[in-house]
Amino acid sequence: MDGLAMLRQFIQIQELWELYGSSPLHPQTQRWCFLDLDNSSVDDGYYSLKMRGGKSSSLKMVEAIKSPPTKKSRRERNRDKLPSTASSTEIMEQHIWKEFPEDLFEAVIARLPIATFFRFRSVCRKWNSLLASQSFSQHCAKVPQVYPWFYTISHEDVNNGAMYDPSLKKWHHPTIPSLPTKMIILPVASAGGLVCFLDIGHRNFYVCNPLTLSLRELPPRSVRIWSRVAVGMTLNGNSTTNGYKILWLGCNGDHEVYDSVKNTWTRPGIIPPSITLPLSLNFRSQAVSIDNTLYFMRGDPDGILSYDMASGVWKEFSIPPPPHLTDHTLAESDGRIMLVGLLTKNAATCVCIWELQKMTLLWKEVDRMPNIWCLEFYGKHMRMTCLGNRGLLMLSLRSRQMNRLVTYEVSSKEWSKVSACMVPRGRKRQWIACGTSFHPCATAVA
Repeated sequence: MDGLAMLRQFIQIQELWELYGSSPLHPQTQRWCFLDLDNSSVDDGYYSLKMRGGKSSSLKMVEAIKSPPTKKSRRERNRDKLPSTASSTEIMEQHIWKEFPEDLFEAVIARLPIATFFRFRSVCRKWNSLLASQSFSQHCAKVPQVYPWFYTISHEDVNNGAMYDPSLKKWHHPTIPSLPTKMIILPVASAGGLVCFLDIGHRNFYVCNPLTLSLRELPPRSVRIWSRVAVGMTLNGNSTTNGYKILWLGCNGDHEVYDSVKNTWTRPGIIPPSITLPLSLNFRSQAVSIDNTLYFMRGDPDGILSYDMASGVWKEFSIPPPPHLTDHTLAESDGRIMLVGLLTKNAATCVCIWELQKMTLLWKEVDRMPNIWCLEFYGKHMRMTCLGNRGLLMLSLRSRQMNRLVTYEVSSKEWSKVSACMVPRGRKRQWIACGTSFHPCATAVA
């Protein structure tokens, strides 16, 4: 019953926060516990908690708070008239909540936002242990994924990443202590809440959950090729519980597949003669995964190369690119293959979005960046890097004079500017070099 009592208390805290959060509280009675994600240095898998006001660290932080008499707004007066809201601050009856089914705890907590979930972890050991619960992982796998997060590397600090949460529009700065610090480690792929890293020498692979710091260093590859490779990652099921697979592909056709269940690299065969070699892979474009199939962008001839991780079948599609296109990369949204790139003609530059037509295998333009934004690029030599290519795209647009971060939601065709990524505890702006998108999952284990 301790868990039930704490759940009731947490709900009361949330309700009082919503009711009194904007009212001027007496400084001696303001005793809230909140998750500090602005300077989120992570220690032992926990995000840091801060206590504001008060000396007690007890979880009974809600006392009788009396606001000074102030004139209520019309919205507050209308809210007080509603009987359901008027009774929302009443103490919840124990004889009602004691009947709350235990199995619903995990189903409810699995649907909380990531920041709220980590606040729940600090309540008790039982809720903190949910990360290792098989049933809780299954509940999390059933929750629809909305917005991905973005894990990025900046030019100023290549050994530490920065994560962007588009729902809260906030940057977080986790520290992954187990990653090597003597070499540059770059994020190259992701699946199921896990991010795959590859060192700049293309020798060693690492898989990590940036939220919980679960980390695995993959065994050495059997093929000793240190040239640049393209990387893709897929899940064996709906979550990492059933394992995941990673494919690396070289321009000469060499490739291997890593299976997390067996913890080994294997060579599934050779690329069939129907595939044109050598592969002129577009390394600026990360692989796109749809179900069990990976899609890579290639040139000479221009098109897309696909590999089915389940059947081991390779396919090649000849698709001419749009004219005047540079810095283009593949993207995906609801099973559709998209293309994003810079369209440059004379001194004008614009970011355009295309969708691949399955019947004709041609690119059809579906959207452009607003003209007023594109005017800022006029006459500048612009470069673009796609930092995330799943439903919600993050684009880094830069020249010698400027550096801009924008997001584009494919389904709603909405463009948004991203706040600058600042150095932790400083005012210096960081220039994002590369990154990948991932769906945050607290139960994903490398």
